[in-house]
Amino acid sequence: MKSIHSYYLTLLLCLIFVNASYAQLADTTLAFHRKKIDSLDQKLIEIIGERERVVKEVGIYKMKNNIPALQKGRFKQILEKNIRMGAEQGLSAKLMTKVMNAIHEESLRIERAVKKEEEQ
Repeated sequence: MKSIHSYYLTLLLCLIFVNASYAQLADTTLAFHRKKIDSLDQKLIEIIGERERVVKEVGIYKMKNNIPALQKGRFKQILEKNIRMGAEQGLSAKLMTKVMNAIHEESLRIERAVKKEEEQ
């Protein structure tokens, strides 16, 4: 009987060790992927920041040339192009529309702020 109990105890200890090793490996894998996501988020924010700085320059140009901030035709072109590019990356049209609408709203805010600054 002792050998059977010893066998089960050994088996139980092995299962605990394997489970702990697997959990540690899973934690390491998760940490790796999270670090990669953090790095991509940083790059994404840097790119959006750069885009908005260009938008400010566009706002200055529009203001100096009496062009309204909202250009519906241009935004439609941008949205359609980005939906196509998003689809190539496996991104839904719904996501791309939400992202581009949010960016567009901020761009309009920046352009209007530029105009307001100049008026003061």
